[in-house]
Amino acid sequence: MTIQTQSLTYSVGDATMVSQFVDDPDLKSQKPGILVLPEWWGVDGYIRRRAADLAGLGYAALAVDLYGEGESTDKPDRAEALMNTVLDDMDTGTKRLEMACSILAEQPGVDSSRLAAIGYCLGGAMVLHLARIGAALKAVVSFHGVLDSFYKPQPGEVKAKILVCHGDQDEYVSDESIQTFHDEMKAAEAQYEFVSYPGVLHGFTSPEADEFAEKYGLPLAYDEGTDKKSWQAMTQLFSEVF
Repeated sequence: MTIQTQSLTYSVGDATMVSQFVDDPDLKSQKPGILVLPEWWGVDGYIRRRAADLAGLGYAALAVDLYGEGESTDKPDRAEALMNTVLDDMDTGTKRLEMACSILAEQPGVDSSRLAAIGYCLGGAMVLHLARIGAALKAVVSFHGVLDSFYKPQPGEVKAKILVCHGDQDEYVSDESIQTFHDEMKAAEAQYEFVSYPGVLHGFTSPEADEFAEKYGLPLAYDEGTDKKSWQAMTQLFSEVF
């Protein structure tokens, strides 16, 4: 197995995006493609590792630049500012997401009829947005993602199967937003599963979460058991839809 990473540069409006395409070129058959949407930190080492993990499972993965120029940071103030550039202009954010879908579908070795997306924190909100707007994805998976909606889907509009992996002690996701999400998904007649892990905080998939929690006083914590369980839930979903 030879996992290779290639920077893909493309334009969306006035911004130049630099996403990372990761796959095993030795696998000659057409393989499913997975978008990987990052936490508010951007496409950092953690997101690149997740993309490589997916490539190791036989998928092709695109770690998606949401900010432009491939920018990432480990400073919360900068991360918040970058995140808000997306959230404050979701028309542009949506174009960046849709372009990432197109770029992934165009890559050699990717079966454009078998695409999915996973996302973490901010990225979780972004993959749910893709599902809500009816993107041509077989599945989306949100890990400790924000649930708030930027678009209300109509019945039948959500095409992707949805898996939400949530820590029930996540301070960034309110009980009200959870209930609103359930109501929205049911009204849209979406196929979705919401898994809530007891005693688990935001950032439970990221080993770096404990470091950020200590350094910046953020309510984050890595949970190895939940990390493995949620990843297994994702792989099970992918085996069903691909």
